[in-house]
Amino acid sequence: MPSRLLYLVRHGEQDRPEEEADTGLSARGRRQATLLGERLRGTDFAAVHHGPARRAAETAALVAAALPGVPVYEDDRAGDHMPHDTDPAGLPEPYAAFLAGFTERERLDGPRVTAEAMARFATAPAEGDVREVVVTHNFLVAWLVRHALEAPERRWIGLNHQNAGLTVIRYTPGGPPTLIALNDVAHLPPDLRATGLPPAYRL
Repeated sequence: MPSRLLYLVRHGEQDRPEEEADTGLSARGRRQATLLGERLRGTDFAAVHHGPARRAAETAALVAAALPGVPVYEDDRAGDHMPHDTDPAGLPEPYAAFLAGFTERERLDGPRVTAEAMARFATAPAEGDVREVVVTHNFLVAWLVRHALEAPERRWIGLNHQNAGLTVIRYTPGGPPTLIALNDVAHLPPDLRATGLPPAYRL
């Protein structure tokens, strides 16, 4: 039976995230990405894909440095976009305020791009076994996890992933996706874990 193993990676820690600009990786983020690449070394990947943001591109380059011969592609579908125009009614704060912060354009474009990402990455291949890495952002990882678990659409909200965390989902014909790994940071030492999480999520 053909299968796709999709290795989803949230980019490494961003430099100066408080500026809300695409500033690339911090020193910690570069170390996170390098260690993830070392963990994945030796795996037979068809490709590494990444979104257009600097933090995603730099993460993908550092991961791919440990995967010689694996092609790297930039793909807008792996970008940072709102996956679903979720109705905030009934949601507790701060989720309602969070959703209200998206523009009308983001509410239109985000779900469309997410659907394109699903059609490209979240399906079984026509034949054979395929392993691909997608270096992306928290929203897309959360949406794909929600989809794999057949959870309500609004459940993408509140699914937060650590920087350089690894989530793996398996897709096969005719059956539901299988969530194999979720937010796995076994490749990171304790001082490099939990970046990118809200303070209340840190253990």
